Amino acid sequence: MSSNTLYDIQVKNIRGEEISLEQYQGKALLIVNTASKCGFTNQYEGLEKIYKENKEQGFEVLAFPCNQFGAQEPGTEDQIAQFCELTYQTSFPLFSKVDVNGDNAHPLFTYLKKQAPGLLGTEGIKWNFTKFLVDKKGQVVKRYAPQDTPQKIAEDLKKFL
Repeated sequence: MSSNTLYDIQVKNIRGEEISLEQYQGKALLIVNTASKCGFTNQYEGLEKIYKENKEQGFEVLAFPCNQFGAQEPGTEDQIAQFCELTYQTSFPLFSKVDVNGDNAHPLFTYLKKQAPGLLGTEGIKWNFTKFLVDKKGQVVKRYAPQDTPQKIAEDLKKFL
C-alpha cells in the first residue's frame, strides 16, 4: 500500500486499536522508533519533556516500539506501555510494535524513509530512536540520528510550531 500523504496511513495504538494519522493533521510531529532495553532508552525522559513543553502549541510525539535492533524491545504491548508509564511517566501516544526496515516495514516508516533519507541517501533506519520531524502540513522536514537528543530537536521544533 503506498500512501500519498502521511495522513492516509493507518496505525495501531498500543492497545491494538486501528487509528488514522489523519487525527494528527495540523500538528507538528516527532515520530520515533523506540526500545525499552537500549542505550538510548533514557531519551524517553527528554521526549516527554519536549512533549509537555510544546503540546499546547500543537505538538505530538508518536512512539513506535521496534524489536529489529539487537532485540531490545522484546516485551508485549502491555509490558512496553507499563515500562514507559512507570519508568518515564510518558503521556505521549505509544503505538503497537512495528518493523521499520525490511519486507515487513510498516507503511509509515516506508513513507518517512522515502521523504527523509539518511546519510548519503540511504533509507534504512540504523538503530532505535531514529526520529522524524514532521511540520503541521504533514511534510517530513528532518531526520535525526539515534544520538540526537530530544533537547537538540527542541531547538528545531520551535520553527514549526
